[in-house]
Amino acid sequence: MGKRRKPSPPSRARLAVLTTAVAGGAVLASGTADAEPRPDLATVRERVDALNEEAEQAVEQYNGFQAQQQKLQGDASRIQEKVARGQEAMNELRTRLGGVAAEQYRNNGIDPSVRLMLDADPAAYLERASVWNQVADSQTALLRQAREEQRKLDQDRAEATATLARLDSAGTELAERKKRIQAKLSEAQATLNQLSAEERAKVNAQQSAEKAKAEAQKAAAADRASRSAQRPDPNAPAPPASGRAAAVVRFAYAQLGKPYRWSATGPDDFDCSGLTGAAYRAADVKLSRMSQDQWNDGPRVARADLQPGDLVFFYADIHHVGIYIGDGKMIHAPRTGKNVEVLPIDAMPYMGAVRP
Repeated sequence: MGKRRKPSPPSRARLAVLTTAVAGGAVLASGTADAEPRPDLATVRERVDALNEEAEQAVEQYNGFQAQQQKLQGDASRIQEKVARGQEAMNELRTRLGGVAAEQYRNNGIDPSVRLMLDADPAAYLERASVWNQVADSQTALLRQAREEQRKLDQDRAEATATLARLDSAGTELAERKKRIQAKLSEAQATLNQLSAEERAKVNAQQSAEKAKAEAQKAAAADRASRSAQRPDPNAPAPPASGRAAAVVRFAYAQLGKPYRWSATGPDDFDCSGLTGAAYRAADVKLSRMSQDQWNDGPRVARADLQPGDLVFFYADIHHVGIYIGDGKMIHAPRTGKNVEVLPIDAMPYMGAVRP
């Protein structure tokens, strides 16, 4: 048998080719494993809408805390004024008590029986003694009044301290809620940024079309109002049931096309409950700040009995509200990135209506 030949080692050139091929394969495999498919337009829009809805819920909670903070600020100011008045009253009482005590000391420093024996005019002395007794009674009454005023003052000071502590806590909570809202909106924007340039252009075009539609609706409403002043318009929606409701609807139409901005109450931008509150202020009616509280600002109205000017509410937690304008439609402030618009009330989960 002949000697077996050992296989010859690969040449440097072959080693280089093999190494490059293996490395390239590793990079390709890694790139394939790590690459995440870019979401399509529909997925992104769905995610953004969900984030904006979560942000709107947080906005309404923020509005409620903001209203609570404003009330606490008013309470604290009133209590502090009350404390200041109480302190002034106490200072005046102390001055009066000091005067009475000094007078009593000057006149009653000697035992009354000794003064009676030494006095040249005993009858006059007895008359003065009667006056001193009245002074003593007055001093006793002043002391009782001073104790009561001090008790009230201490109580008011304790109340002021507690209210200021609640105000500080509300301010901290308000700042935290603001950060959470901003985080939701930033996440929504980051999600939109995943779109390609072409898809972002589509989104921008859609938003522009929505703005143009809102402007057209506003112009049409103004035209109807102008023509209805001259003659009845058969195509116009049913008129509101009262002058107050008519003022609400007129105001709502005048805001079409204005941007949504969270926690805004006008006049240049609005959130949902900010718009409804401003519309009713135009009719001299004060509504609560947040949508959940506006739900209790009037009697419930059945859907079949809806009239222009009624407040219409959406979602199980009542976090969105609009103004009914007739024909199954409402005017509302939708969400960040959109403008005040007309929308069918069936476009969202309808929960009910209220007539303030």
